[in-house]
Amino acid sequence: MRRILLFVLTNLAVLTLLTIIVKVFGIDTYTYSQTGINFKGILILSAVVGFGGSFISLLMSKWVAKWQTKAHVIENPSNPTESWLLSTVRRQAEGAGIGMPEVAIYDAPDMNAFATGASRNNALVAVSTGLLQNMSRDEVEAVLAHEVSHVANGDMVTMTLLQGVLNTFVIFLARVIGTVIDRAISGGRDGGGGLAYFAIVIVLQIALGALASIVVFAFSRWREFRADAGSARLAGKEKMISALSRLAQGHGESSLPQAIQAFGIAGGGMRKLFSSHPPIEERIAALRAGQ
Repeated sequence: MRRILLFVLTNLAVLTLLTIIVKVFGIDTYTYSQTGINFKGILILSAVVGFGGSFISLLMSKWVAKWQTKAHVIENPSNPTESWLLSTVRRQAEGAGIGMPEVAIYDAPDMNAFATGASRNNALVAVSTGLLQNMSRDEVEAVLAHEVSHVANGDMVTMTLLQGVLNTFVIFLARVIGTVIDRAISGGRDGGGGLAYFAIVIVLQIALGALASIVVFAFSRWREFRADAGSARLAGKEKMISALSRLAQGHGESSLPQAIQAFGIAGGGMRKLFSSHPPIEERIAALRAGQ
């Protein structure tokens, strides 16, 4: 959950910043004219800013994750647990055919872990202190294998491309709808494209970006099944099933910030649309079925 939310929220923040830069430097003035909407110009601008924002978010992902979780990267192991974590991730990375990720521990009571990074050979795998304290070595090994599988599957890059496409449509629609609203408010008395138009576009981008994240979360739920299957190959099916069962038993209060908790992992209706993970019972069933 943490990995996806950090990526989505960072992406929205970067898009907003890029939109402000575009406005300040007058880069998008040619997309708005007295005679009509320059759809081609808006589409080109949307693609450049949309994919640019997505790839900037990807490049920032490790730094943002470390900063948000205050993760301690293990460089020189100071105890047997840290040594075991490094050796386990190294073995799994070799088995998955990727470069050795950075390994980190962050202080949180809930059982959690995440992986992020710009590429298969430049990644970070982090586990919470709660995970290490409440799971057996076999279960932690399975969780690590799950995260390594995310890296090996290139999930963050795939998500970046998906987010880039969604960003393009979000920016395009925000500007087209913003133009229509701005002209309706002004009654067509001026050329438009002023501060009112800019404010409307920012609000529409945030709103449409939140809706677009539903697609990102749907992709996230699908890739969890793939990562579970990868963990079964690297660590063993029963270890992964045991780890999921432990997560189900220990699911309680999350240490995530309140703004992130609002997205929720469990629940139905709208909250389910913003869930990054499918229900644990479905994941266990998929593993037992050999999917």
